[in-house]
Amino acid sequence: MPITCLFLAACAALPSSRDSEPVASNAESGPQVRVLSGAEVYAGSQPADRQRLIADLLYEGLQALDADRLLTPVDNNAHARFQRALAYDPDNEIALQGLQDIVLRYVELAEEAIYQGLFEEARLMLDRAEFVDAEHPAIANMAGQLANEMQSGDLFFDFEANGIVNQSDSAQTKLANIAQTARDNEAFFLITAPNDAHARWMYSVMREAVEGYRLRGNIELASRYSIRLRMPDDRS
Repeated sequence: MPITCLFLAACAALPSSRDSEPVASNAESGPQVRVLSGAEVYAGSQPADRQRLIADLLYEGLQALDADRLLTPVDNNAHARFQRALAYDPDNEIALQGLQDIVLRYVELAEEAIYQGLFEEARLMLDRAEFVDAEHPAIANMAGQLANEMQSGDLFFDFEANGIVNQSDSAQTKLANIAQTARDNEAFFLITAPNDAHARWMYSVMREAVEGYRLRGNIELASRYSIRLRMPDDRS
């Protein structure tokens, strides 16, 4: 029965001689008023609460993306935050773009690893990109680049950080041998190091080892100490 009819029926059942106080008491305790009020408050607050939750998830996801917390640590990474936001709002453009940005960041990390000859790490980065979106075209393009680089014949050398920082004899000997290999093959070098001072020290040791020969190459900042010798295509 509609609430209005219930209310009228209750009024009809009361004696005609009642004063206003019992009527006020009955209206005050009537369940209809409390139910309607509660329903209105609940219906109005639920969407607002959900929007605040989504906004918090998106903010946390973007923060994690900037910090390269892409898939790890568990439950505190960009992927998890964006996926939770999409669970509440499947068409959320920020979350969808966030997932694409995760893929592109992994592809970028793969490219950096390829450039340094870290092929296993590059493959791992592409595997993680595929986990997020296996259909993204950038993954296939970078996978092709990885395959080409693995067949390039270039030489790659890694260094322990302590050897470079302490300018150890073993590090200097290794650098001298690399320089001689570069000279003998007319190879182009790429030195990578976490800071410019260390990279320039590595180059200075190489240059002294082949005095009179002009080494050709570049220096780039990266997280690892490494050297790549890009061998000429017409080498025998």
